Amino acid sequence: MHDQPIPRAVRLSALSRLWDSDIAYAFRTSPVAVLSALTIALFIVATLLAPWLAPQNPFDPAALDIMDSNLPPAFTAGGDTRYLLGTDDQGRDLLSGILFGARISLIVGIASVAIAVLIGIGVGLAAGYLGGWVDAVLMRLADIQLAFPAILLALLIDGIARTVLPPDWLADLQIWVIVGAIAISTWVQYARTVRALVMSEKRKEYVLAGHVMGLSNRAIVFRHILPNVLTPVFVIGTINFALAIMIESSLSFLGLGVPPTSPSLGTLIRIGSQYLFSGEWWITLFPALALVTLALAVNLLGDWMRDTLNPKLGK
Repeated sequence: MHDQPIPRAVRLSALSRLWDSDIAYAFRTSPVAVLSALTIALFIVATLLAPWLAPQNPFDPAALDIMDSNLPPAFTAGGDTRYLLGTDDQGRDLLSGILFGARISLIVGIASVAIAVLIGIGVGLAAGYLGGWVDAVLMRLADIQLAFPAILLALLIDGIARTVLPPDWLADLQIWVIVGAIAISTWVQYARTVRALVMSEKRKEYVLAGHVMGLSNRAIVFRHILPNVLTPVFVIGTINFALAIMIESSLSFLGLGVPPTSPSLGTLIRIGSQYLFSGEWWITLFPALALVTLALAVNLLGDWMRDTLNPKLGK
């Protein structure tokens, strides 16, 4: 007896089904989305491989030579072939600094968005599903926070941490202080979006059916409602990823970000701005180009995701 032939739909792998989906088709036919995704992927791969790709470890003082400070790019007059993009005032290779600095910016951006999403989802679920005084209290807190710009609130939280934490602790936890400051200053948008969606979803028939079947509130919220509200959160998170990177760079530019021994893109730009009018234009230009390129790519990809996955968010 011969086995029955397996239908084509069953034989297709998960990757193939994803490739044939409407979202994949929309992605393939959007040059902006493809170019943005490739740019982000290039940044991620380059930063992950920075220890092997970078000509120098910019975080190792023993690898720096002050005699090589302020060298122009290798392709200009007076440049050194060892330093493709030139060096800064400490003799730090700019290409290496950008690779390692972009890694810090990406880590801060990803971690802060992840924490903000978790806080926002939790607050939004509680406010939207429970309603009543819980909703009133949580949303009034959100309204108060919205009165302060994200960068100002991040500055306030960072300043409080610098005052409260001992200097030894602050040196080790500075990056995570920045992550927490950005997360706390950006969770409101997720919370308000989830709350609005939950208030709409909890009136639908499948939620009422869950109550009739005797499902607990936890099961209804996390098994049924939560999966239906994640798409807009994912879209907002992608767009806010660029915002988190810019906030971190702004704080580092002001000297309140990551430690000087582990410079991010914002720190490199701040260092270069001190020499901009002295003719050492490359110290500011190349880190700034890397930051703008990364932020622009994330924003463009986020805009595409918003228009494709949830067009209502763009209206």
